[in-house]
Amino acid sequence: MIRRASITARLTLLFAAVATAVLLALGLLIGNEVEQHFVEQDLEVLSGKTQLAANLLEHVRSSADFNALPGQLEKSLVGHHGLAVVVMDSAGKRVFATANAAFPRAMLEPAGAGSKPRSWTQDGQPWRGIVALLPTGNPEWSPMLVAVAVDISHHEHFMESFRLTLWLFVAVAAVLVGFLGWVVVRRGLAPLQAMRAGAAKVTASRLDTRLSLDAVPVELAELAETLNEMLARLEDSFQRLKDFSSDLAHELRTPISNLMTETQVALTRARSADEYREVLASNAEEYERLARMIGDMLFLAQADHGLVVPRREPVDLALQVRELFDFFDALAEEIGLRLTLTGSGQVSGDKLMLRRALANLISNAIRHTPANGSIRVDIEACSEGTKLSVENSGEPIPPEQLSRIFDRFYRGDSSRHGGGEGAGLGLAITRSIVRAHGGEIAVRPVSGGVCFELRMA
Repeated sequence: MIRRASITARLTLLFAAVATAVLLALGLLIGNEVEQHFVEQDLEVLSGKTQLAANLLEHVRSSADFNALPGQLEKSLVGHHGLAVVVMDSAGKRVFATANAAFPRAMLEPAGAGSKPRSWTQDGQPWRGIVALLPTGNPEWSPMLVAVAVDISHHEHFMESFRLTLWLFVAVAAVLVGFLGWVVVRRGLAPLQAMRAGAAKVTASRLDTRLSLDAVPVELAELAETLNEMLARLEDSFQRLKDFSSDLAHELRTPISNLMTETQVALTRARSADEYREVLASNAEEYERLARMIGDMLFLAQADHGLVVPRREPVDLALQVRELFDFFDALAEEIGLRLTLTGSGQVSGDKLMLRRALANLISNAIRHTPANGSIRVDIEACSEGTKLSVENSGEPIPPEQLSRIFDRFYRGDSSRHGGGEGAGLGLAITRSIVRAHGGEIAVRPVSGGVCFELRMA
């Protein structure tokens, strides 16, 4: 398994690489500038000696002057040990040459004349020189070729020493910059280490731990806030899971306890067929309650994982509500409830699932409306599509219970009753169905009652 490089190592290497590249570029620039300075310096010397030779040639007007030229050149070069000069006539014959003159053959031809300096090595000794065609003082004579060169050994030695010193400095500077970069990066990433240490303290029993924002840099503040928000969500989800597990155990324990008790009582002595039939009928009711609860839990589990995909068909909400009113009419009349419907609307969705959601809302309203109360369903168009509200008279829901009214197994009075009170899953299923259709459901207190409101496209 290849171990991935840490951020510290990556930033340190990047910092060192960039610094080294900058130092190398700077070193090359300085080296080139120094070398160019030497070239210009040599060219200045060469140009001066060429000008000296040109001045002497201007005074050559006769054969006597021509014969005296070598001596004049010899005197003018006294003390210039690193200088080589060659003077040739138009026929290619050397008129004058210093002892150390070793020019390449190509330079001692008229075609090689020019002001551009040339460099070469002769017998391991570096030279730089120029060649020029200079006229004499006698216009009838052809120009003479003058080659001037200077020994650049001391320049080459200086450049070698300079380059060695420069590259050693770059190497040492790169190592030093890399080390300083590592120190800076380590200090810069210290808040991340602190965040990691803080996150390591979070356990299942310490989900209330939060990352401190006081010493966090601005660049990491949003990350720390996001992690704290994530921890808050985890804490809330973990608490809900604990509550759900507790509620689920309680809800399952009641029917199972009833089944065990009735069965054990029935087995204490011999009974008639009718008595056994009564026990089995009672057990069947508990089994049906368990089956409904398990079916509801499976539906909610599928909804939580996005596995509930409703079919799409036109659904007349007013028609569905009227049919549900007919279904609950006998129960409503028994306790004197008034069921009213106003408005109409159509949505696209799964008819059976939406009917189940509406049935849960109406059943919940009937269960919590006092005798001789009223339940009103309003349907109207809104900006999101269609809004349906179910409002019932009675005691309003306390504000502290509104945020949990759609939780599984949650009931406002926190007590647990038998099968006639339901398992507390109806509103949770309703919310899952509405969200599966891309809608939203909310509850709010109203004057003299409670209103559940859902919006769908």
